[in-house]
Amino acid sequence: MFKRITIFLYGVISYAVFFATFLYAIGFIGNFGVPTTLDGVPTRPLLPSLLIDLGLLALFALQHSIMARPAFKRWFTRVIPQTAERSTYVLASSLALIAMFYAWQPLGGVMWNVTDGVARGAIWGAYAFGWVLVLVATFLINHFDLFGLRQVWLQLTGKPYTQLAFNTPSLYKLVRHPLYVGWLFVFWSTPLMSLSHLVFAVMTTAYILVAIQFEERDLLAAHPEYKDYRSRVPMLLPLGRKRSRSGSFVRPHSHY
Repeated sequence: MFKRITIFLYGVISYAVFFATFLYAIGFIGNFGVPTTLDGVPTRPLLPSLLIDLGLLALFALQHSIMARPAFKRWFTRVIPQTAERSTYVLASSLALIAMFYAWQPLGGVMWNVTDGVARGAIWGAYAFGWVLVLVATFLINHFDLFGLRQVWLQLTGKPYTQLAFNTPSLYKLVRHPLYVGWLFVFWSTPLMSLSHLVFAVMTTAYILVAIQFEERDLLAAHPEYKDYRSRVPMLLPLGRKRSRSGSFVRPHSHY
């Protein structure tokens, strides 16, 4: 029983760290309310600052991608309890983001600056929409399973973990990756696009486009029905969608 309680508390703490990181990220990317943000006064020469920022982004991308791969999970669960694997992934992702928040180097420069009040309001509205879409998309595919709480709760109560089936609820009938659509709104919706923000937005967008390929490869291997789903539903833009057949799949998470 002690082991069950310990794993459960570990999962709860990992989720709490994630949630605090999620809230901090809203201010970090939006440049308000937190001590460190994407923009600011540069304190180092451009090239060293750029290399530091690219290194921080690479650290997050590598951690996020490697730990999400099935082969890594099979190896990792020989080291830690399987019920704690998702919580560990969530905690590691949060720590990688915290490192970015702490060590990020502003680069200066202005790519664009929208000064019109109505336009700025629309852009901030798009920014808020992106965060809401991210959160809603996680709940549509089971927020608590995605962030490890379901796993540690089931083991605490002595129930076996059952893999989620593949489902396409609401937004997932419009695009295959509404979660990533939300992130793209977050990354690009800013009235003041600095060089720092542009580097961040370009690199994270590139990462998303690459990550989708790996995620869909894993989904195809685990769920043959995903091939039909992919042929009918567009990836990111709800354009040219074919009429869906009757019946529903259940979409499990493959990538955070």
